[in-house]
Amino acid sequence: MKEPNRILFVSQEIFPYLAEETPIRVLNRQLPEVFQANGFETRTFMPKFGDINERRNQLHEVIRLSGMNIIIDDTDHPLLIKVASIQSARIQIYFIDNDDFFHRRKGYADANGVEYKDNDERTIFYARGVIETVKKLRWTPDLVHCSGWMSALTPIYLKTAYADAPFFTKSKVVLSIDADEYSTPFGTKFASKILMDGMSQNLVRSIAGFPVGYEELMRLAIDYSDAIVISAPRVNQRVLNYAETSGKPIMLYSDENDSQKYLDFYNSLLANDEHANGL
Repeated sequence: MKEPNRILFVSQEIFPYLAEETPIRVLNRQLPEVFQANGFETRTFMPKFGDINERRNQLHEVIRLSGMNIIIDDTDHPLLIKVASIQSARIQIYFIDNDDFFHRRKGYADANGVEYKDNDERTIFYARGVIETVKKLRWTPDLVHCSGWMSALTPIYLKTAYADAPFFTKSKVVLSIDADEYSTPFGTKFASKILMDGMSQNLVRSIAGFPVGYEELMRLAIDYSDAIVISAPRVNQRVLNYAETSGKPIMLYSDENDSQKYLDFYNSLLANDEHANGL
């Protein structure tokens, strides 16, 4: 009997953990349930932002997965993993946490709307934290869905530093592009901060030495993704143009951009992969 396909959801925001019921947060809540109901195994991650109420949402730390240090710019940052369940859907959500990056800090901007100066390092920490946790779980995803710019480094890490890891060698990486952007560019050291063992300076030459705005980050993510989905009716036009000219499979947004459309698109990606491998 064939084993079920596995899909990893790397999301920036999920309803109801962030209270405002925006379309992308609802979509990120619905997709794991839809795929699970259609025979997929799923794992779902999001950052543990400070405005997520741990008691109300019944989060608890997973000691066996916590404790690793992730080094960014020669500084150690302890990784904490917490988990909660959406009982009605029988879905677990894993939360990436760290006292410096996420504890008591809501979203990516403070109460006055000022974006945090270390959003660049928070983005690095989140992507690497997810990948290291999946390795600890010894769970091999067939497909990785990345939603939100804070997940945008996942493709380059999976295709370079972790490319030879047995858990990710065959994983298809899909980038979901929505309307949410950041406005304060990451600093000129961002490219060097990204680098880790298994990565060369050449991989990030397109952003090296420059401030990295939303468009530059998303172009880098597109370069290292296998496919693209557009998850909002209006997204950054230059990013959309870049995605459309990348030559990669792309699912454009439509008024009927519902969960079933994602299921059909992802099943087609996996079917094409099986055909290419002679299965």
